[in-house]
Amino acid sequence: MTDTIDYYFWINSDWAYFGNPRLKAMAERYKLTINYYPVDLGSVYARTGGIKLQLRSEERKNYRLLEMERFRDLLGMPINLHPKYMTATGQLPSYFAIAAQQRGLDIHDLVHAIMIATWVDDRDIEDEATLIEIADKLGLDGKGLMRQAKEPAAERLYFDYTNTAIARGMFGAPFYFFRNEAFWGQDRLEYLDRAIAKALRADQMRVAS
Repeated sequence: MTDTIDYYFWINSDWAYFGNPRLKAMAERYKLTINYYPVDLGSVYARTGGIKLQLRSEERKNYRLLEMERFRDLLGMPINLHPKYMTATGQLPSYFAIAAQQRGLDIHDLVHAIMIATWVDDRDIEDEATLIEIADKLGLDGKGLMRQAKEPAAERLYFDYTNTAIARGMFGAPFYFFRNEAFWGQDRLEYLDRAIAKALRADQMRVAS
């Protein structure tokens, strides 16, 4: 059976945005498939004790901004620290990504482009025209995906993913799983990399013996 990385994320997440390029590169390096699961972070927080950004103390908010600046400089990835639309629920763009997923498409570039729209271009990802334009620029059928995103199946999958994520131990975003081992946050991607390398080496040794 082919190994995969299960990637649970909130589509409006700054930290998921920072992690996306490294996650894709890692999967390509190890020849792994990434399973993309957009989730409702509000539900995750409500059921696991998380605190929404607007309800956090000023100390926590300020440290978050400091970390964002650090990762911006470390990774060389532009980011708007105060995007106009960062409080969007993320439901419609998540349904939109799921619609593409239902068509069997590789949705990495679509997901990352949606995050860029929020965190770099200061666009409203809850706006239908914005999502259609993003998809069209990637050579996808934006209007067709929007029609499919509005069907009940996309919403059901979204909350199924959310429930599964919580059942597996997710409490924040992004969350990654490899062989059921959990890794929280893009700053744990190095740990994920090491776990994959160790597991694959062990597999090779078993085959060789």
